[in-house]
Amino acid sequence: MGKVKGRMDEAILVCVYYGPNGERLIRRGHKMASIMDCPIYILTVDPLPFDEFDAEKSDYVERWQALAEELDIEEFIVRDNEKRPSAKVIAEVAHERNITQIIIGQTAQSRWEEITKGSFMNVLLREITFVDFHVVSVDRSIKDEIEGMFEKGVRAYLVKEGEDYRIKFTLSKEACHRGIFFKEIGTDFNNGIFKFFSNHKMCQVHITDDLVANPSLIQENKK
Repeated sequence: MGKVKGRMDEAILVCVYYGPNGERLIRRGHKMASIMDCPIYILTVDPLPFDEFDAEKSDYVERWQALAEELDIEEFIVRDNEKRPSAKVIAEVAHERNITQIIIGQTAQSRWEEITKGSFMNVLLREITFVDFHVVSVDRSIKDEIEGMFEKGVRAYLVKEGEDYRIKFTLSKEACHRGIFFKEIGTDFNNGIFKFFSNHKMCQVHITDDLVANPSLIQENKK
């Protein structure tokens, strides 16, 4: 996927799970890989098959894939329909790719099934030896805000109508942006926030009664 790296005795694996911090972990890993001039891989694990992912999960996977291509990362690995413990899958991938450095997010531990049986980091340390772990402290504020104020995200699209942008929930040829809509809890109208990926970065706009509240932000994000 990328150019041949200078150091092949080192390799980095970034483990991501669904949430707003995945991009931060990937960029942190890429920065380390650039300094060390070594290969870097991204891994996500899910017990469901890929075709059963909901809109929010699918959107995260698509964004990480785009980011992997942007950063010229060796491989973005999706282990779907995986019934084994996540730590065993990580260990397997680490062995196959000769990984020497693993990056995980601190708050991501609660996302993995093993956390109910003890420390996920302790499980990893038992499964994987001779590997350096980097546990990155990540900010939960975005996720907590979404879970406390908004309903579960659903796939949505923006369609330009004159100077406005209207949110739609079915794909059409007029759609100019695809993303996830988080509807405010307790409203009968389509009020909330729309998150989408533009120019390799996460963007968001507020939706009021089906329309983007500040359409000028859409134009700014296209630049």
